[in-house]
Amino acid sequence: MPEQPKALSPFSCSFSPNIPELLLQLRCTLAISTYQAGKVVFISPKPDGENLVQLPRTFKKAMGMALHDNKMAIATMEEVVVLANSPELALHYPRQPQTYDALFMPRAAYYTGQIDIHDLDYGADGSLYAVNTSFSCLIKIDDNYSFTPIWKPPFISRLASEDRCHLNGMAMRKGKPKYVTAFSTGDTPQSWREVVTTDGVVMDIDSNELVARNVPMPHSPRLFDDQLYLLLSATGELVRMDINSGKYDVICQVKGFVRGLARYGDYAFIGLSRLRKNSSTFAKLKIADVANQAGIAVVHLPTGAFVGDIKYHMSVDEIYDVQVLPDLVRPGILNTDKPEYKMGLSTPEATYWARPDQKDNI
Repeated sequence: MPEQPKALSPFSCSFSPNIPELLLQLRCTLAISTYQAGKVVFISPKPDGENLVQLPRTFKKAMGMALHDNKMAIATMEEVVVLANSPELALHYPRQPQTYDALFMPRAAYYTGQIDIHDLDYGADGSLYAVNTSFSCLIKIDDNYSFTPIWKPPFISRLASEDRCHLNGMAMRKGKPKYVTAFSTGDTPQSWREVVTTDGVVMDIDSNELVARNVPMPHSPRLFDDQLYLLLSATGELVRMDINSGKYDVICQVKGFVRGLARYGDYAFIGLSRLRKNSSTFAKLKIADVANQAGIAVVHLPTGAFVGDIKYHMSVDEIYDVQVLPDLVRPGILNTDKPEYKMGLSTPEATYWARPDQKDNI
């Protein structure tokens, strides 16, 4: 009998040999959200600089992620979860003491309902801003309402849970939303689907003017050094856009459906998704034949040179967001699915891990 191929383990991946060393040199960890698998995954370098270690945690339909000081917020199917990093709790984590240099613990949740949050970010004052794709608007998130609308495109006649233009991306400037991306300027329920690959727009929310039209599926707008970068998912390109003319320069093209963009130092980290072959929308794309693996592409931003990649073979098909956790080479994260999160207690002055015989009283 021929030997059967060995089954792949969950979240198995391959990576360019230089990626662990690069993350180690940069002293950072990557965080990705995959709504299809319902996970947030931390990807860290091992001390040898030759391997990676992953830490997946379940967050239902994980989408946009935001970082601010010691906090991390994650948009999920029905809520936004806020976690806070406690290095002290990390040091004495009962399951793996002396392992993590950070531990993100659940500390609050905003119950937004199913509003299909895409991009999420913290403002300068610590406020949470988000793209409410279902209602085609930008919102603030707090404990007063499900959401507070703060802006909608001028072509949207009223707020309704109809995903009219597929507003998805948000770029922040000086702690406030500045630019957004959408797939169309339609004002009827899911009208963007008819023109999804060709009629994308970039907008300046201060002036309510279109910066660019006919952009092929724009995602993940980001301001780096006050220049606007974004991903064109339909063509697999990272571009830099002139906000005055709406024209853009292609920094690089990668083989895949691109969505999720973060920069650290001179490097851009780009999320790649595997296209759904049974999708009538994605089947139209020119990159459909090459977008067959999910992962992360790393690009040297000043030159546009491809540096390396991480490719998933199991568990991850679609990535929404990519973030960089600076100065953390082995962070941990807990969710509320298991009781351990209730045992880690912190005050402004001290931290405590409850003893196992105390957990029923916590």
